[in-house]
Amino acid sequence: MEFQGKKKRTMLCFSFVTSLSILGYFLCAATKDMHYDSRPTTVEEVHVGVILHMESREGKIVHSCITTALSDFYQMHNNYTTTVILHTRDSKAKPLHALSAALNLLDDVQVQAIIGAQTSMEANLLAELGEEAKVPVMSFSQPSPSPSPSNKYPFFVEITQDETSQIMGISALIEKFEWRDVILIYENTKYGRDIIPSLVISLQEKNVNISHKISFATASRSEQIIEELQKLMQLNTKVFLVHISHLLVPCLFLNAKRLGMMGEGYAWIMTSRSMNFLHSMDLSVIESMQGVVGLKSCIPASRSLHNLTSRLRRKFYMEEANVEVRELSADAIWAYDATWALAEAIERARIVNSTTNQPYTELDLPDDINNTRSSGHGVLLLREILEGRFKGLSGETQYPNGKRNSGAFEIVNVIGKGERTVGLLPCVEGNIKESHLLHNKRKLISTGDLETIIWPGGSTRVLIGPKTQLSEVKLRIGVPVKVGFKELVRVDHDLQGNRTYVTGFCIDVFKAAIGALPYKVHYEFIPFQDANGHSAGTYNDLVHQVYLKKYDAVVGDTTITSNRSLYVDFTVPYTDLGVGMIVPNEKENMWIFLKPLSADLWITSLCFFVVTGLVVWLIERPINQEFQGSPSQQIGTIFWFSFSTLVFAHREKLSNNLAKFVVIVWLFVVLILNSSYTATLASMMTVKQIQFNSKLNYIGYQIGAFTKGPIDLNFKGLKQFIHSEEEYADVLSRGSKHGGASAIIDEIPYIKIFLAKYSAKYSMIKTKSTTNGFAFVFPKGSKLVHDISRQIETLREEGKLLEMEEAWFQSKTTLMYEDKSNPNTLNLNSFRGLFLVSGVSSASALFLFKVFSLKEKWDAMKKCKVGDMIGGQLQRIRMFFPNRAF
Repeated sequence: MEFQGKKKRTMLCFSFVTSLSILGYFLCAATKDMHYDSRPTTVEEVHVGVILHMESREGKIVHSCITTALSDFYQMHNNYTTTVILHTRDSKAKPLHALSAALNLLDDVQVQAIIGAQTSMEANLLAELGEEAKVPVMSFSQPSPSPSPSNKYPFFVEITQDETSQIMGISALIEKFEWRDVILIYENTKYGRDIIPSLVISLQEKNVNISHKISFATASRSEQIIEELQKLMQLNTKVFLVHISHLLVPCLFLNAKRLGMMGEGYAWIMTSRSMNFLHSMDLSVIESMQGVVGLKSCIPASRSLHNLTSRLRRKFYMEEANVEVRELSADAIWAYDATWALAEAIERARIVNSTTNQPYTELDLPDDINNTRSSGHGVLLLREILEGRFKGLSGETQYPNGKRNSGAFEIVNVIGKGERTVGLLPCVEGNIKESHLLHNKRKLISTGDLETIIWPGGSTRVLIGPKTQLSEVKLRIGVPVKVGFKELVRVDHDLQGNRTYVTGFCIDVFKAAIGALPYKVHYEFIPFQDANGHSAGTYNDLVHQVYLKKYDAVVGDTTITSNRSLYVDFTVPYTDLGVGMIVPNEKENMWIFLKPLSADLWITSLCFFVVTGLVVWLIERPINQEFQGSPSQQIGTIFWFSFSTLVFAHREKLSNNLAKFVVIVWLFVVLILNSSYTATLASMMTVKQIQFNSKLNYIGYQIGAFTKGPIDLNFKGLKQFIHSEEEYADVLSRGSKHGGASAIIDEIPYIKIFLAKYSAKYSMIKTKSTTNGFAFVFPKGSKLVHDISRQIETLREEGKLLEMEEAWFQSKTTLMYEDKSNPNTLNLNSFRGLFLVSGVSSASALFLFKVFSLKEKWDAMKKCKVGDMIGGQLQRIRMFFPNRAF
């Protein structure tokens, strides 16, 4: 019984478990059916192109991130009605291969978006193609140095970090360490060069000088890099700012370590372009970079990022053991987020399009794009990409205005087998100038923001750059010794007191600029003269003395030229740019009123005045008493009527419509002639013009201050006239026929001084800006160049430069005319059509008048003939019937 009870209980338990299993099976099946039924019945495939360098390690990892992103996206959104189909092409690291691949994707596959463009050259080509095809291009690189490439390429979307934040961060980092001079090492590619102008502006705002720049090609050999590094070792500056790709990093730092440039006394700052790929470099390269400080894109740690890294590490371990994934690069993470954003935008674009029922806009493309078709909903897809916003692996992700929202940067220090974060640079939005205004009152990186940094050589002390105090050194400043134009620079010797006095406009500008500096600078002026007190050479010789370190600077009327800039530095110009032409004022001409019209036009006009009056007289004379009378009266009427039309004041009333027609047409011609004559005469009397005969005239210029290289004028010859403004006046007064010149070309400051004394007789015609103005000369890399330039700009803005100019040139206004072309004399050619219309009108009217006159005579003759016939018949009747009355 006990056994049977146990058996019964066992059977009951088994039945209960079985029932539960069956019930669970049906519930699972029902749930599965319900889940299956929630999926869309049709899924639209959207084709997207991917163009990467698939043979590179980074290209393979980025491509895996893109495919993984799609897999993760649709696993989470399995109810979406669209699915992205990837079509991958290998760019082979060649821009033309990337372009060919993009054309193939657009023409054959008809993709609706492209992800790729790992280099700036590829970005340029794909940006142009995407703009033509109206297909969004999501790029890893910028297409141009323009701060807003999205303005030029609306369909170009940058999925990497904006350079503006990095530039600001680099400047803030250098400012924090109080370095005044840095050496810039950059890669000689378009992307490497594009950042330099913005970087220079940012550093200048922080009062940091780039004392030397050096560039390397991507394929540079070790010998070339060693040669350049050895040159840098000879310079005083030991702070290096490096902006190169990760491909060039091994060659640079391995050789720098060999030369001893990675030891104590050196400092290396790197941009994120290479620091973002530090994890992918060999350990030998990382060991050679010990002590390097750089910026790295800040990617927040998260479980999702850790899981993605682990999955890709396992994948490459199983599929490609030679590719080790220690951590993902910023580009790979940004590619993951961009793919997620694109898939979401594609779904939203389809929903919007199906809701509005708007057909895709067809766009015509040029024929030279190999019949590439435009993406139907490219505009709609682009809008959804730009308006999308979500939290991705890299943080808050969106692409306003076609650029990824700026993120923060980590300040890292290369230590051991990797890097250590020593600080965080906050996000800086906007362009360079706006950012400087925003952070003008506070530094981006304060003293307490950074942890201890271990510099090259293991030192924790910040490198102190060479600080030769300018207040401790007296600058030797060379000044030119001039014979004329001493208003600019004047050198006077006091023999009794054995002192030399240097004055002039250039000297005053220099004193005002250097006196406004926040630090004290001692200097002395040294005239560039020989033992006799005369000039010791040309201006080129004087400038060369700075290069030879005989002078610390040159102050005077020294023109900025490209040749001189090769071995010295110039401040910004403090005078007007360009050259002008001095010409004698034009003499008054009592017959100037005849010049607007050529002789043939005058004669033709007079003839037509008379002819028109004659035609009107012929038409009006038979019926209008005002055109009748004695022959002399009629001739007077003809001439009076003809020329009175000039002022629309004829007193005779016209009776014939043909005559009125002739006069109306002629008055129109007179109106045009009168207006043209007035305009030309006004131009001739308003603008002083000089008409030179290129075969008979000479042009003069000053020796020394400015060469004749920029002059390209069609004159008989050029003459050199030296020394003073008095000689200029003498040369111009004699003219070309008497050994002088018809005009003089010189720089505008000289001309202003000349016209201050001789403005009554001479004028200046301003020409093109073929020279760069006067500036102060300093050695290459001098700190004073930037500081003095800033003070010159301040003097100009405050109007003090103009005040000094007026004081020295003794003239508040300078007679100056713009170089306009001479108003041409009006000739008959320009008015042939008018005279033709008037002549045809007069001839037609006269012809019609004759026709009408003949018709009237004919009618009169016919009436007379009928009357004679009737009279003859009556006469015959009277003859037969004499007693009858008729």
